[in-house]
Amino acid sequence: MHAPTPLTPAAPLIRPATPADVDLLHRFIVELAEAERFPGAVTAEPEDLARSLFGTEPPLAEAVVAMVNGEPAGFALFYPTYSTILGRPGLHLEDLYICPEHRGGGLGRALLGHLADLAVRRGCARLEWWVLRDNEPALRFYDRLHARGLHEIEVRRLDGDVLRHLAATYSRG
Repeated sequence: MHAPTPLTPAAPLIRPATPADVDLLHRFIVELAEAERFPGAVTAEPEDLARSLFGTEPPLAEAVVAMVNGEPAGFALFYPTYSTILGRPGLHLEDLYICPEHRGGGLGRALLGHLADLAVRRGCARLEWWVLRDNEPALRFYDRLHARGLHEIEVRRLDGDVLRHLAATYSRG
């Protein structure tokens, strides 16, 4: 993994998540879903996170925790992607969360900066994420960072019964 990134002297620190952080990460994910009024319940359990982050080689995803005065203040969870067009890897940011009392102080920018640095060091061509269309504070934040919206792509998803139905129609031959 990578070394912790200090934000400023004697200030917040961004460090890799450890197995001891699984319950904290789960709590942050639930808080994020509630804050975004995300449609649907969080069904992931801490054990699912532990398995995905620390139970496979390579891990399915990675996470970093932002610490302020020695206390957790936010996190980012991300995983590798690949672009056939660019012929290079990328990173997909799945979740970015800052505790309400720490918002507006640059911690979100620092987490994204940390991930951008990680992406560059890993030879990635891009760092991407999705944002809910009605999450106006996040959209304004991303605009200030000059992150561009992709108008040429629409996200589509198969899940639940529809996913299982399509899988059942596949003949393995």
